[in-house]
Amino acid sequence: MAKKKKRRGRGLLTLILILAILVGAGGYYVMGLRAVEPGNADPVEVSIPTGTGASAIVDILNDAGLLRNRLCAKVHVKITKYDSLQANTYVFNRGMTLQDMMKIINTGDYDYVAKQSVEVRDGVRLTQVAESMSEVLPYSPEEFLAKWSDREYLNELIDKYWFLTDEILDDDVMYPLEGYLYADTYYLTADCSTIEGFTEMCLDQMDVELSARRAEIEESGFTVHEFLTLTSIVTKEARSKDQPAVAGVFINRLDEGMSLGSDVTVGYIFQEDRVELTQAQLDSDNPYNTRKFAGLPPGPISTVVGGAMDATLHYKVSDDLFFFADEDGVVHFFKTQSDFEQGIEDFGLLTDEDEEE
Repeated sequence: MAKKKKRRGRGLLTLILILAILVGAGGYYVMGLRAVEPGNADPVEVSIPTGTGASAIVDILNDAGLLRNRLCAKVHVKITKYDSLQANTYVFNRGMTLQDMMKIINTGDYDYVAKQSVEVRDGVRLTQVAESMSEVLPYSPEEFLAKWSDREYLNELIDKYWFLTDEILDDDVMYPLEGYLYADTYYLTADCSTIEGFTEMCLDQMDVELSARRAEIEESGFTVHEFLTLTSIVTKEARSKDQPAVAGVFINRLDEGMSLGSDVTVGYIFQEDRVELTQAQLDSDNPYNTRKFAGLPPGPISTVVGGAMDATLHYKVSDDLFFFADEDGVVHFFKTQSDFEQGIEDFGLLTDEDEEE
């Protein structure tokens, strides 16, 4: 009997020891998954490359100082099903648990994706967009412009976006996507870190803006391409407050069969924003020269925003056919050529060449 009691005692002690080990191991495991430094919200960026598995992600998080215990983390991802891990650059902190971070990576939670803001400015040319984006993405301005002129890629975009048509492929159009990349502030993520990704992010926003105005554009009698062309000229010619009146002048001139007489379209031929153009430039036979040719030029000349679209759609109705801006930026409007010329003279805006003529 004594031996049996002794064996039972040993068995109970072994069981207690095993339970203690299990409890201890469980506690060790739970502790190992906790945040490294609860309450610390200082951002830590980690990049998860495409195709990275759960175990490798643990190593990345550990190297970033975001794990309390690498072994416990390895055990956790081994027994937990993470089947949708998404590559990106994420912003975590040392106050987050492994479970928090793995859930974010598994869902690609956009709130935790590292974002770099870039601005596509209003009223700039496509070449200028290419230059500014080359400072952010690993492509030269020439590579951007080459992609934006690639017929195969352009046809793919035409198939994808309702507002892009074969009009952008016209031989007279200098840059097919000029005016179509909506001017706005964007946040770059891994999905839009290529030329194609960035381009389609801008086109997606243009889709939103044009779709909201689609019925009005159709009622205007302009195609989308013509509408954006006119809107871009209005954008370059006037400040926001003057745009409805300036748009009204251009509408009147189009209705009268007159040339638009816009120097900004001439400047576009030479990719310049100068106010004073040479006579040789003004005499250019390029179809963008609205000093010489009536009607709209072959395509847009700059980026645009919704405000300019609305100014063009809801232009100010008047009999004005002429305008100029004085040295203070104030725009003056006139109904006749003689009144316009007198206004130019009154404000001392005649050049030496004008006076000689």
